[in-house]
Amino acid sequence: MSVTFPRGFRAGSVTAGSKPSGLPDLGLLVDPGTTAAGVFTTNLVSAAPIRLSRARLASGSPRAVLVNSGQANAATGARGDALTATASAAVALGLASAEVLPCSTGVIGEPLHLPELDAALPALVDALSTEGGEDFARAIMTTDSVDKRATGEVDGIRVGGCAKGVGMIAPNLATMLVFVTTDAAVSAPDLPADDPGAAGPAVQRAVGGRLDEHERHRAAARERRRGGSADGTGSFVWARLAEAVASVGESLLRQPAADAEGASHVLIVEVEGADAEADARAMAKAVADSPLVKTAAFGGDPNPGRILQAAGAAGVGFDVGSLDVFIGDVQVAEGGVVPPSYFEDDALIEKARAQMGAPEIAIRATVGDGPGRSRAMGCDLSYEYIRINGEYTT
Repeated sequence: MSVTFPRGFRAGSVTAGSKPSGLPDLGLLVDPGTTAAGVFTTNLVSAAPIRLSRARLASGSPRAVLVNSGQANAATGARGDALTATASAAVALGLASAEVLPCSTGVIGEPLHLPELDAALPALVDALSTEGGEDFARAIMTTDSVDKRATGEVDGIRVGGCAKGVGMIAPNLATMLVFVTTDAAVSAPDLPADDPGAAGPAVQRAVGGRLDEHERHRAAARERRRGGSADGTGSFVWARLAEAVASVGESLLRQPAADAEGASHVLIVEVEGADAEADARAMAKAVADSPLVKTAAFGGDPNPGRILQAAGAAGVGFDVGSLDVFIGDVQVAEGGVVPPSYFEDDALIEKARAQMGAPEIAIRATVGDGPGRSRAMGCDLSYEYIRINGEYTT
C-alpha cells in the first residue's frame, strides 16, 4: 500500500488533465496528526514548490502533501501557482493553507493547469483512503514505466514509501520525488533537518546521499503511539526503525534505477579503504556517473580502463598503487594496473563479460586500508535513453 501502509495515513489520486496521456496526475497524502521533515535540493534554480515546502516545514506541522505530475512548476516566475493550488486544497480538506505542502514534477517552464487542478480537488478528497497508497504512487509518475513502492515493519512499527523518477537519476537524482511515512512516535527534533549534511544515516542511504533540483525525501512521522514508540535516538527500537527506513529508502532507489529510461542494467559501485567516507562516496559516484562506464555497461564490455579513468578523475587523493578493481568476482586491476594476462586469458575475459552483462553489475574498488567506504547506484546509457529524452516535451 506504499505510503498508507503505516496506520492513519490516507491517500488518493485523480486525473486532472495535467498529462497528455490522460493517466492520473494529481495525488494527495493526508494524516491529521503528523510531524514532518524534508531534505531538499541544493540547486539554486529550484522550483516554487520546493521553496514553499521548505518554508512551511520550518514554520509549522503540515497535514497534507499535494502532488501534481505533468508540470514541474519550475522556472515559471512569480506566478504563485503553488500558493493557489495549496490554498484550494486546504479549503477542500478544511485545513489552513500552511498545512499543505506542494510538490510538482514534469516539464520545466510549463505553468500548472490551475483550472483543471482546482476542478479536480473535490473528487480527489473523496478518493482519499487508507488503501490509496498505490493510487498515489501511480499519480506521481512521469516517464516511469511502473510505480515504485516499498514497505517495512519492525516491532509493530510500520514504514511505507513511494518514489518517482527514472530519467534523471543522474545528475544528482534530479527529478526524483520520494515520500516516506511511519506510524512511529517520533518527535520533530529527531527528524532530519533541511541540510543533506545533517540528515541521519537512514535518510542518507534512502536518497543515496545525492540531492538536486526536484529531489526531496520526506519522512512524515506519527505523533500518536500506534504500534510503538521510537523511544529516543539512542535506543534499540530507534536503531531498528532507522534500519527499516533505510531498507525502504534503498528499495526506492533501486527501483527507479532499474526502470531508468531505456536502461537495461543497474550499476552498483562500492568503494572501500578510502581515507574518509566522503572520499569513498565521491569516487563511487564518479564511477557510477561516468558516461564511459555507463556505455560499457550497456554494451556488456568489461573494460577496466573505463573504471580506472573514472576513479582517477573523482577529485579524491589516493595511492594509485593501492587501487584494486573488481567486476563482480573478477579482479580486473591490481595496484592500479590491468594485468597483461587479463587480455590474454579468453576464459577470464568471458567471465568478466558475463558479469558486465548481468541485470545488476557489481563494481568494487579498494583504494587502501582507510575507514572510508560508500556505495553508489546508477544505470547504463542506451540508445533508447537518447530517444526518450529527445522527444520528452513532444
